[in-house]
Amino acid sequence: MDYNSREEVKMETLKEEALNAISKLSENAKIDDIMYRLYVIDKIKKGQDAIKEGKSITVEALKKELKAW
Repeated sequence: MDYNSREEVKMETLKEEALNAISKLSENAKIDDIMYRLYVIDKIKKGQDAIKEGKSITVEALKKELKAW
C-alpha cells in the first residue's frame, strides 16, 4: 500500500468517525454543536498521537511547570 492509499484509508476512517459523532447529536443540533464535537475529537486524536510519539510529559513535570508560573 503506498502513502496515498494509507492516507485515504485514514481519512475515510476520520470521515466515518465524524459522521458517527454527528449522527449521535440531537436533530435540532446547531452548527456550533457539530463543530465543537469535531473539535474535541480532533484534539483527542492529536493528544493520542503525541503520546505515541513520546511528545508528552509526566504529571509531576507539569506540576513543576505550573508552579513556575
